[in-house]
Amino acid sequence: MLHILVELVELAKIADMRYEEWIKISGFEIPEIKLIVPKRFSDTRGYFSEMWSERLFREEVANVTFVQDNQSMSTKKGTLRGLHFQKPPLAQGKLVRVLRGSIYDVAVDIRRGSPTYRRHIVTRLDTAEGAQLWVPPGFLHGFYTLEDETVVFYKVTSYYSPGHDAGVLWNDPDLGIEWPVDSNRVVLSEKDQRHPRLRDLPDFFDYQKPLCCDE
Repeated sequence: MLHILVELVELAKIADMRYEEWIKISGFEIPEIKLIVPKRFSDTRGYFSEMWSERLFREEVANVTFVQDNQSMSTKKGTLRGLHFQKPPLAQGKLVRVLRGSIYDVAVDIRRGSPTYRRHIVTRLDTAEGAQLWVPPGFLHGFYTLEDETVVFYKVTSYYSPGHDAGVLWNDPDLGIEWPVDSNRVVLSEKDQRHPRLRDLPDFFDYQKPLCCDE
C-alpha cells in the first residue's frame, strides 16, 4: 500500500511541474527534428519516468496523432535499417526510442525547397537516458545498431501501407552520411540493398514555410 501512495505522490508532483522541469526538448540544425529526454525520478527501487504525453507533445513538439506502434529487434551489432519513408498521402512522422541496446540514428530532409534539403542529423539513442527522436513527415529515417539484440520502438502518425512504402539507398553518396560501419560488413535486408538513390526519385515532399516566418 505504501508503494502505491509513493507513486501517487510522484504523479502529483509531475502534474504540478512545468514541462521544462520534467522533460528536456532540444533541436538540431534542422529545426523540425527534436530530441526529447524525459526526466527520471529515482529512488532506492529504481526510477519512474513519464515517457509519453499527448497534450505535451501537441503543445511543445507537433500537433499530430499517432496511430500505430512498431517495434524491431536486430540480432546483430552492425545491422542497418533504412533509409525509409512513406509516400504521401500516407507519409509518416516517427517518434523513435530504444528499449534495449543502442543505435546511431539518422534523419535526412527530402522536402524540395527546404533550406536544409538533403542535409541530415545524426544522434545516438540508447537506454541510458531514454531519449526519443521526433522525425516529421518529409524525412528519411534509418539507424545502425551499436550492440547485439538492440530493440527499437517507435510511434507513427500513419498506418503502414505497402503501396506507399519507399526508401533511399543507405549509402547514397549525394547524402554524405558518415555511417560508423564498413560497407562490406554491414547487415542489410535485401530490400534495403536495392533502394534507389535520392536523385532517381521524384519529389514527394515540398517544403512549407512555417507560418511564424511569413513576411
